[in-house]
Amino acid sequence: MAVTGVSANRLELLQIANAVAQEKNIDKEIVIEAIEEAIQKGAKSRYGAHHDIRAALDPKTGELALTRHVTIVEDDWQPEDELEEFNDSAMVRLKDALKRDPEAVVGKEYVEELPPFEFGRVQTQMARQVVTGKVREAERANQYEEFKDRVGEIVNGTVKRVEYGNTVVDLGRGEGIMRRNDSIPRELFNIGDRIRTYIYDVRAEAKGPQVMLSRAHPGFMAKLFAQEVPEVYDGVIEIRAAARDAGSRAKMAVLSNDSSIDPVGACVGMRGSRVQAVVAELQGEKIDIIQWNPDEPTFIVNALAPAEVSKVVLDEEADRVEVVVPDEQLSLAIGRRGQNVRLASQLTGWQIDIITETQDSERRQREFAERTTLFQEALDVDEVIAQLLVT
Repeated sequence: MAVTGVSANRLELLQIANAVAQEKNIDKEIVIEAIEEAIQKGAKSRYGAHHDIRAALDPKTGELALTRHVTIVEDDWQPEDELEEFNDSAMVRLKDALKRDPEAVVGKEYVEELPPFEFGRVQTQMARQVVTGKVREAERANQYEEFKDRVGEIVNGTVKRVEYGNTVVDLGRGEGIMRRNDSIPRELFNIGDRIRTYIYDVRAEAKGPQVMLSRAHPGFMAKLFAQEVPEVYDGVIEIRAAARDAGSRAKMAVLSNDSSIDPVGACVGMRGSRVQAVVAELQGEKIDIIQWNPDEPTFIVNALAPAEVSKVVLDEEADRVEVVVPDEQLSLAIGRRGQNVRLASQLTGWQIDIITETQDSERRQREFAERTTLFQEALDVDEVIAQLLVT
């Protein structure tokens, strides 16, 4: 990208502006503004930085006007901050202006046209930096606008590079980053691989917009089901909650808005075809699809499937729930390394404590004995009456 000189062929600057705008997919006006700013800087380095020099490039003809401006100010003009001072190259006090111009008023500008000049090596370098900087800013703004409304979408891209476990993905009109903890464990990508990811956040940062990608996010699984199951895409079936242990196991709660459609069956598909398509994309992740229920205890029982539950006791103030399971179902309810109960807890939003029927029975007997003793001591009654009071 070269800004060769102000005396260059006037169509040359327009051609540069058009080429850069098309290549970077940004507005031509932004490129023209950048070229004008670059020329202004070059002219100031030639004539002196204290001059108020402005450049205007006609977007139709390519005609360039380079002008120097002097503004009339009050006689008692004072700087607004301590860094500013009276600049006699860009300002003239009213009393001095009236000596030469009887129509002088505060705010009037005297404009002097400057002749075209050739850019030297330093000015060319400076101009190139200004234009490159402006274009980069515009590209960043474009990328943020492009992706800020696409949070929650699945996008296809190509792996651009892999660094320290983080994967940078080329998304066509920008790039995104998938951090190590947002990828599925043991999943390796090479440069040039095609990849499907989920946009879970877009941040406008100083170094440019950060498009945050994930394959481990529960939303990625939910969106894959929306692509595979027409009823989910159409909104007939709602995915109310999802929890994942990426690459290992997941739970998803579904609800049907049409009583004639079984939400679990629709998501599983004929002989498991629909769920298998999602499992294949998630590297063999085992998915439990359960029916969502507005009744919290019923939903918690469903969430702990495949384990059977005997009893559920809710503590709504502490957002905790105690679940009693048959002794032989304990390991199934907890799952390998606590996975089943952890995913059920994430899915329902309740903290789940699991105990066996034996433990529950022993605890009830112990509490009964403690309360009986308490009544005996407090009321000075015999054991039979105390037990009746406890009951």
